[in-house]
Amino acid sequence: METLALLAPITSLEFFEDKFLLTGEGPVLSAYSLHCSPKGFTSLSVLQHQRIHGIRPRSQCVRSAQSSASEHGLTSGSEPLFHDFAVFGGKALRLIRLHVEIQNVENFHFEILGPLLELQDWILDARWLSGRSPSQLCAAVAHNGALLVDVAAGHAVARRFCLEGCLLYSALLVVHESWAETVLVGGTVFNQLIVWKTENKDDGWDSGHKAPVERRLVGHTGVIFSVAYLQEGGFLASASDDRSVRLWGVGALGGPGGKCGDDNPACLRVLYGHQARVFSVRLSPGRVFSAGEDGACLVWDWNEGGKVMRMLKGHRAGGVRALAVSEEMMDNRRWVATGGADGGVRLWNVESGLEESAEAAGTTELTDLKFPQIGLPKIVCMVGGGEDPSWSQFVVCTDGGSVCLYSDGTWGTIWQGTAEFQSYCVMETVTVCVKDSAATVSLCAVGNISGSLEIFPVSCPRSGVRLSGGSGKIQSLHFQKEKDRVYLLASGAEGLVHRWCVEVRQSESCSLVVSLCRLPPFLLPQCAKRWLTAAVRLQPSSKKVLWVCGDRRGSLLLFEENKHLDEGRSREMLDAPLQPLSCLFGVHGKHGVTSVCEYQGLFYSTGKDGCVRVFRVKQSKPDERLENAAEADVGLELDVLRVQRACKGMEWLERTLILESAVCLEEEDHGETSWVFRKQNVGKEARFVIAGFHAAHFVVWDPLRRERLFAVPCGGGHRSWALWPSHTGVWPGYGALVFIKQGAVLTSQPPGEAAGAKAGARDLREGVHGRGIWCVCRVGRIGNEKQKSLWEIIVTGGEDTSLAVLAVHPPSGAVRVLSLITDHISGVRAVTAVRHPHSERGHQPLSVLLVSAGGRAQIQSYRLLVGWNRQTLTPSCQVIQVGGHRLDEQWERRKNRHKTVKMDPETRYVSIAVVEESSDRVLLALSCSDGAVRLFSVTESKNRIDLLWETFHHQRCVLSVATCSLEGVKDDRYKLLFSAATDGKIAVWHLTGVSTDISSGATNPPAPCLDIPAHQSGVNSLVVWVEKLGREGGGGCLVTVASGGDDGQLTVSTIRVQFPGNGKAGGSRGFPETSHCQSSVEALLTDIKELQLHLLSQRRIPLAHAAPLTALKLLSPGLLVSTSSDQRVCLWKVSDAGVGHSGALCSHVADAAAMAVWEGEKEEAISTTGSELVNALCREQESQTQSETKTEETEGGWVSDGEEAAGEQELRQPAVAVKETVDPVCKEEEEDTTDHSKSEPQTDGSGETVNWTNSEQCLKASPDSQTGIISEGWVLVCGQGLQLLRVRSAEMEAWREKKEKSNCSVKVTLQKQPT
Repeated sequence: METLALLAPITSLEFFEDKFLLTGEGPVLSAYSLHCSPKGFTSLSVLQHQRIHGIRPRSQCVRSAQSSASEHGLTSGSEPLFHDFAVFGGKALRLIRLHVEIQNVENFHFEILGPLLELQDWILDARWLSGRSPSQLCAAVAHNGALLVDVAAGHAVARRFCLEGCLLYSALLVVHESWAETVLVGGTVFNQLIVWKTENKDDGWDSGHKAPVERRLVGHTGVIFSVAYLQEGGFLASASDDRSVRLWGVGALGGPGGKCGDDNPACLRVLYGHQARVFSVRLSPGRVFSAGEDGACLVWDWNEGGKVMRMLKGHRAGGVRALAVSEEMMDNRRWVATGGADGGVRLWNVESGLEESAEAAGTTELTDLKFPQIGLPKIVCMVGGGEDPSWSQFVVCTDGGSVCLYSDGTWGTIWQGTAEFQSYCVMETVTVCVKDSAATVSLCAVGNISGSLEIFPVSCPRSGVRLSGGSGKIQSLHFQKEKDRVYLLASGAEGLVHRWCVEVRQSESCSLVVSLCRLPPFLLPQCAKRWLTAAVRLQPSSKKVLWVCGDRRGSLLLFEENKHLDEGRSREMLDAPLQPLSCLFGVHGKHGVTSVCEYQGLFYSTGKDGCVRVFRVKQSKPDERLENAAEADVGLELDVLRVQRACKGMEWLERTLILESAVCLEEEDHGETSWVFRKQNVGKEARFVIAGFHAAHFVVWDPLRRERLFAVPCGGGHRSWALWPSHTGVWPGYGALVFIKQGAVLTSQPPGEAAGAKAGARDLREGVHGRGIWCVCRVGRIGNEKQKSLWEIIVTGGEDTSLAVLAVHPPSGAVRVLSLITDHISGVRAVTAVRHPHSERGHQPLSVLLVSAGGRAQIQSYRLLVGWNRQTLTPSCQVIQVGGHRLDEQWERRKNRHKTVKMDPETRYVSIAVVEESSDRVLLALSCSDGAVRLFSVTESKNRIDLLWETFHHQRCVLSVATCSLEGVKDDRYKLLFSAATDGKIAVWHLTGVSTDISSGATNPPAPCLDIPAHQSGVNSLVVWVEKLGREGGGGCLVTVASGGDDGQLTVSTIRVQFPGNGKAGGSRGFPETSHCQSSVEALLTDIKELQLHLLSQRRIPLAHAAPLTALKLLSPGLLVSTSSDQRVCLWKVSDAGVGHSGALCSHVADAAAMAVWEGEKEEAISTTGSELVNALCREQESQTQSETKTEETEGGWVSDGEEAAGEQELRQPAVAVKETVDPVCKEEEEDTTDHSKSEPQTDGSGETVNWTNSEQCLKASPDSQTGIISEGWVLVCGQGLQLLRVRSAEMEAWREKKEKSNCSVKVTLQKQPT
């Protein structure tokens, strides 16, 4: 096996010379260049199956001999520099060298120096000595000891343990030139910090003495996870499980004589600010940096009472596991790197000398613009639309009907309304180009309570025009900008929306002239709150203009008009209001729609329901009831594609903004990817952010990364505000907010200054799930094979309630997040994808139906469209929401529900399987925690998910379900469903004809036709495949069911299936003459009228894993892959002779809970269990199977329960076999492909020797998979991260541990010094 991609929690970070950032992820060491663009990157697996917990650079830089020669003119070209690092984790330690070219710093790579050093204790810290021995370093170990290790020699030179022999959770070594000057600071399990030194010549210590505790620091109430020391000032910082950081004044540590600091060290500060455990702490002059489980990195100023200066929060759930702070300063800024449990690495630029308050603390400094006392400000709007990030102009309308302009730091009244504009008015501004000119002008429109409004240029208010908008008050004003004109919409009384086309031109006297053309009004539907809140204009053709509007009732409306309405129209026709073509009534709730925008054919609407709805305009289907439905009758309608929720508690959303980086990528795309989605009649969704109110803050939220990009404590909603530069509809990464609060006009920063972002962060690596991944499925492969740019598309769901659509690039190991779906309200337990077997491949789009299920008995369904960008050679994804279903909501809709027992609100779906799929409907079986097996139908055309029936046969929590399809002798199709529960039993259900029964209205579930006892406890995973028997075998087929359970056991059960109408059954395959199943055989000798199932045999591997077996998949017929929380991935061969262990790998993913497998060369229909792939292979090779049945029967056969004893005797014979060899090391280099299968014995998991000499006759599903041998296979293991493995055919034939020079290990022992 070979690891191609790994995404695991970041456990170590280290800056090197302010040029590189080194990271540890599992056993993989990576280096990022901080100055290259695009960023330079290299990685190497260095610690086998240990996690990297520390990276320590050697102090000096070594230049090669060739480089020295080049300085004397002996050679030419770029020569590398050598930087050595000690990398440690667990009990392992290794020396690594980083090569960097002098003339081209973008070229760098790692080299392994020497073997892996294995200590006898866990390493907590390691430091190089700065003396004359460059190969010696000190290592602090968990049993409160320290070792002096000679890395070059591979042994320990000295060792010392503390007299207090307790375990340490953390340790810090303060080293100088020699071993005698070393001091160790340890955080004990007793919540204390102890300080002791390794040598004391005054007391005459020898090697057998234990060092006493010199200092003891008491104060924490939890264990101590991290310790940091700042030699300048003698400060020590500790991070603890009690959610606090403590700063201690300890004085000088280490140096000549092994100084242990002050006699009475004092606690200077106790810093409380984290919401969970604090994992890491770092020190710099005047600053404390801490990171914890709450996902935040806090920057403290210990000089001002321990005040939080900055909060850096950019990782998903799971917290920050690693923290690094650069030593050197650049432009008064310092690099801070954080590594999260989500596998992401973020780089922050933190200003050192100036105070930057934490966003979440609500202490952002605001600027009061000192509005003059000419009335109370009511509305504020931005003025100007240039691209300059500096901003300085905006207008404010008061309750006295006056409009004031703020420009260059001063206020001035530019327009004073009449008495009817006092006490109530609405205002809106826009920037428009002057017709036949390159100049721009800002227009301001003001409406009053009597239905009149005035529009005027801000620079020339006297050129204004008075308009009439009916008899009632003007509820709202909206501008829609075009090239050289704008459209003004005024929402008046009785649901009428008056419209004008506005143009600005220059007269001969160079004065501005505003001209207006009246357009037919819109008529909003009848409702209580009947006024317009948002509008956007779209022109799909030269003759058609569409308007998409939102109203105060929360509805989305579609209007259509002719482009040249004003030509040849009478006044009566212009006064006739336009009715909406389509209406999505109340989709945003009763609090209304706040904004609607359009980008590349898709619309984005926001409301006060906390949701962004992505929708489109599509052609409505003609009425099927009409016999002659012409094409002209086909209208237009609004269709919601998906709903995106903001963060928890953020309900008041104001608008969506497209990310500037996404706009740049779209310009490079040149329409390639967009064409892919237009082919599916859907636009391409853009990367957007959400602006709105979260409690008392105005927030810009990134829904994909799930982080705040901008936050201002404005006091909450119900206030007028303006965000610069939101007028462009694009979020460039910075912004400034001006708003009204308690009669004052406030800004987030002084006007005129360049609006800058507070965060200043960039992603070196994007994170995925911060918590455990519970389910995974593969969608398919997309890309360009000729350019070797193929990406695997997978979908993962987990504990953080989200679904992530990921693109994995195996050659580089890159993982990209294409989309994040957050519709689930609880953890996602199961996911499956259904794709038509004849769907497009290669660079064509992938189209799959995705169904996910999880906690709170919730099911969600989506249509995924994955397209290919030929310019950037990367995939992109569009998510279309199909429907959702919850049991509690269905129960609420029942009649007489008070007479029934309400469903358990804690019910969760655990597993999902596809029963049947057709062009218009997909049937799904789900296992439930309340003991039920439920059958659902997903109808995409109706956007519905319906519960068809449910059965409580198991009476226990049902953990897994699986299905298989059978083909009879007359091409009859049969469907079997397998379900397993916590009692260890597997039930088999005959679901043939279930679709016909449902169509006829029958909703009664069938009874199981077979129960199989398989495990002593819960069955976590099921795998089913089918082998069809020929005529010599008596017809029918064999169904093999493999199961893995909480007891760590792997069970393989074989079921004989006899089809109706087969006549008399014969043959010896599965039915020997002497068997306890003879009565069943006699029953089969008669004509069969119904499908008959009989359990033939079971094979058990009691100790398949050392922990509960959590996932079991079928890579090819006869080849199983299993994983467990023991972090092993095992291969199993299933043949007539039995079940044999074929290999194992120690995975780097903790708490493995889900797995997906697929073959590398064949693209078949998607199936969660893999059974559909196997069934397709079986059908393709049916003729070959029948011709080889006779050979299969004579050379090997399935044995029944009565013949197990005889079979075991045969298996114990020392015949020619394969010896089991387990490789616990991830092979990152080329494997030895020598075949040893004919000379070494193999032992299976139960201690039985398995003979593989007849392995070619085990299963006949396909030529390449007869013995579970395929050219290439892929295994994706998910848990606390994900790992993609590639399995080659040679490894499946014989798994052999390979002792590479780079992977060999040496046990470190104490070298006795000569006396």
